[in-house]
Amino acid sequence: MATDPHPTQAPSWFSSLEDTGVHSRTQRRHAFDRLWRAFLRARVLVSLVLLGLQLFQMFNQSGGPTWLVGAASLHLSLTLAVWFWWPQFGGSAVDRWRWSLTIGVDLLAFAVLQTFQQSGFNYTPLFFLPVLLASILGSLTVALATAAAVTLILLADASFSATLLSDVSTTSFLQAGLSGTGFFLVALLASQLAARLAREEILSRASQAAARTQAEVNELVIESLSEGVLIVDPHGVVRNANPAAKSMLMGEPTPRAAKLLLSARDGWEGLAHLVNETFVRGQSMEAEVQVNIDNFTTHRFFARTRLTQTHEDAHPSLCVLFLEDLREVEARVRTEKLASMGRMSAAVAHEIRNPLSAITQANALLDEEVSDPGQKRLTHMIDQNAQRLSRIVDDILNVARVRPSEHAPLTAALPLDVSVRQTAQEWLRQNPAKGVVSVHLHAPNAHVAFDPDHLRRVLINLLDNALRHASGSSASVRLITQPNGPDRVRVSVWSDSQPLEPSVLRHLFEPFFSSESRSSGLGLYICRELCERYDTHIAYQRSRLDQMEGNEFYLLIPSTSGARQPVQQSLSYPVDSVPGFTRPPGHTLAGPPSLSTL
Repeated sequence: MATDPHPTQAPSWFSSLEDTGVHSRTQRRHAFDRLWRAFLRARVLVSLVLLGLQLFQMFNQSGGPTWLVGAASLHLSLTLAVWFWWPQFGGSAVDRWRWSLTIGVDLLAFAVLQTFQQSGFNYTPLFFLPVLLASILGSLTVALATAAAVTLILLADASFSATLLSDVSTTSFLQAGLSGTGFFLVALLASQLAARLAREEILSRASQAAARTQAEVNELVIESLSEGVLIVDPHGVVRNANPAAKSMLMGEPTPRAAKLLLSARDGWEGLAHLVNETFVRGQSMEAEVQVNIDNFTTHRFFARTRLTQTHEDAHPSLCVLFLEDLREVEARVRTEKLASMGRMSAAVAHEIRNPLSAITQANALLDEEVSDPGQKRLTHMIDQNAQRLSRIVDDILNVARVRPSEHAPLTAALPLDVSVRQTAQEWLRQNPAKGVVSVHLHAPNAHVAFDPDHLRRVLINLLDNALRHASGSSASVRLITQPNGPDRVRVSVWSDSQPLEPSVLRHLFEPFFSSESRSSGLGLYICRELCERYDTHIAYQRSRLDQMEGNEFYLLIPSTSGARQPVQQSLSYPVDSVPGFTRPPGHTLAGPPSLSTL
């Protein structure tokens, strides 16, 4: 039996496939089937040769009795019947009986030809076929029994010949005994070799099955990795790449058979240099590389290389290149940082609330006691800053309460235009924006599944943000509702403010980010978190309204009922404008506006 060349090797993940008894029996049966079919073909060939030989002797009248042709024909018929009706070797009792009968038929046919032929042909070598058949496909006992039967047949033939010819000679008996000894040796050796080959074939097939399974598992794991994986040869040719790598580097899948040359791709010089250095130094390397995706886009990756181990010169090592998008890494770090900052800020805000309430109450009592205009102005400044601190505390605590992964409970359908009108009127009463803000409602039948308080908070944040950066002219801020396709309604807050800077756009909806020092940077973040709870999309775009460029924040809210109208491709000034009041004189914005995330 073969021994394991690596006895200390760790067991395979798929050792169950290699050691299962059912699997081994199945593989052994498959191996026997192949050998059985080979023996069947050999039996047919031998039968055809014997029949041809008997026919030749009959025509030349140089053989034995003519009935030997019938015996050879019968043997050929039985051989063909077994070939067509029993092509597979089974392990049941019936199959073993048929197999033993096949060996017996061969022994009987060869014995008849050996005994009754008169041409001087020696048919003894034909007995090797049943002996090999029994040795390879059967047990050692069956093989030795078949060899013993052949030996007895040869001894009986020698005895019959001596009696028939009245010539008792020890030569024929010695020849029969020597042949029998050879058959025993062949049976013993063939049985041992067959057992060893069967074990080796079973182990080989089991190892192949385990290797295929492990390759499929590895492929599934690599295909599902978010990290890009490239297999590169020493010539810089990409042999294979997982979908993540294709998406990172090319943005679209490539044909499976396509081969890419790293050095031939514009903007991939950093990857090609890293792979080349890995092969030159013969060790793993790590580096940050820049890859030009196109003429306008450049991505940074953290690249790691590993060399495969090979022990054959005909198969050179390959370089496995791992790519991790630094944008995702930075996003994870930023998310963790924001989470920790949020927890800390919420704790600090909670601690600030109590002394802030005491300051506000004390300032109110002080304001009642003083009458000097200068002192009144100071108490008013204290009150304004205390309110500002209170709003910041409320924003921070609201961030702590909002959870984007939570879905809002089912609420009653809210009439959108009615709710938007009420929110706008409430907001206009609290803000000096007369004539600056106009409201245009074009979804009278639309209903949305949105909590009224949450919708109010989103709209007030957007209106505050728009008013802060608008020019202050008439209708420079507009609140518009309109259907958006068959199942959504659009709510837009538009202002004629200046375009946002690219640095602001990248962090527009992130918490604690603001382009103004007096802002907490939480307004748009709260808006986005609340919208996600109701499957609502919030976004920013630069749009044109009445020949004026402006900034637009819009919501796409799922509509539960109402009239279905086509999507409005571009904003136009509605004729049913509901203008507010004019902004008080002197209320202007200093300097160019910059968008704050509140």
